[in-house]
Amino acid sequence: MDFTFTDHERALSQRGRDFFEQVLEPLEVITDEHGELPDAERAPLRQKVRDWGLAGINLGKDHGGLGLSMVEQTLIEEQLGRVTNGLWSAVWRAPVSLKFGTDRQIEEYLIPSAGGERRGCFAITEPGAGSDPRQVQTRADFREGHWRLNGEKWFVTSYNASDFIIVHAHVDGDPDKPTLFLVDKPDYYTAPPNTTHSRSPRFMHNFAYDHAELIFTDTPVPADKMLGEVGQGFELTKDWFVEARLQIASHALGAATRAAEIANTYATERRQFGRAIRDFQAIEFMLADMAVELYAAKSMLYRVAAEIDSGADRSLIHSHASALKLHSSEVAGRVVDKALQILGGRGYMRENPVERLYRDIRVDRIWEGTSEIQRNVVGGRLRKMGMSLYSDVA
Repeated sequence: MDFTFTDHERALSQRGRDFFEQVLEPLEVITDEHGELPDAERAPLRQKVRDWGLAGINLGKDHGGLGLSMVEQTLIEEQLGRVTNGLWSAVWRAPVSLKFGTDRQIEEYLIPSAGGERRGCFAITEPGAGSDPRQVQTRADFREGHWRLNGEKWFVTSYNASDFIIVHAHVDGDPDKPTLFLVDKPDYYTAPPNTTHSRSPRFMHNFAYDHAELIFTDTPVPADKMLGEVGQGFELTKDWFVEARLQIASHALGAATRAAEIANTYATERRQFGRAIRDFQAIEFMLADMAVELYAAKSMLYRVAAEIDSGADRSLIHSHASALKLHSSEVAGRVVDKALQILGGRGYMRENPVERLYRDIRVDRIWEGTSEIQRNVVGGRLRKMGMSLYSDVA
């Protein structure tokens, strides 16, 4: 068991760190003040992702991607996670569900998505359906040679940065027939035919792109735009959820590490009662706890990434990814909170990255499966496999 990164892996990590510092970090304040990444910055930033060799980070070379291992992807994503306001999302990840599409769908959607010529968003959550997707009310009915979608979707992240939507619907309204559909947008800002973009609400964090609410009213979808087969909706998103949970864990670790570094520096430089505040045990113990939690989370993150690269059992990976997402998101919450406390009033100022990280990191315990759902996944596997699933060294 070797936890030493190769020179190539370290170079990828450094590329991610340099991209954060030179490209993304200068956009933090303007994005926070504007509420999202200004329109004028979007195309230039998209081109910089290509110029830096970060396009297609999660795809194989046969699909126009970089062909990186999961460990290599994670090294880059950890560094991107240092940025505030969700600007890491500028380095797009093409929806992995598209890998299971037809040859035409791969050519039309997946390969262009690798290069950033196209971008997709995912629509599954609804007013009455979140953690329990069987409660989805959006339905798909086949009439007159087309599918027709009817329903309402919430939290469609990066809608205004995307030109197609992957919609999760129940064929004939049957929850045993969850199915994915590809819905084309005329452009980034125009809704598809018979689709209403009702609003993009504001949230606690400011994010590079929006989180839209959409209403589908007999929205026409050509027969060849169904992704996979009827009833495969859950199966085709399993790998996507695993990837998303590793990405969240990577970003949470990057964010928490940045906050801890800022707090550590401040504790050294800030003097009260004639000495640096880090010399007070109350501060020293907080810094120590932060370091230990980051150490544990990082070890867990790269172990799970390595398990994926080794071809470990898919169900095992799904379970371990849930445990990782749960642990990393909650560790990040505790670490960033301690960092803000150490900074005191300065940490509460919006000009301080820790204040923005504090707002950003809270959603990581909610999206792509709440902490409670991750505990359900872990608990369910424990009932089947026992504690060895998480405690065995090998």
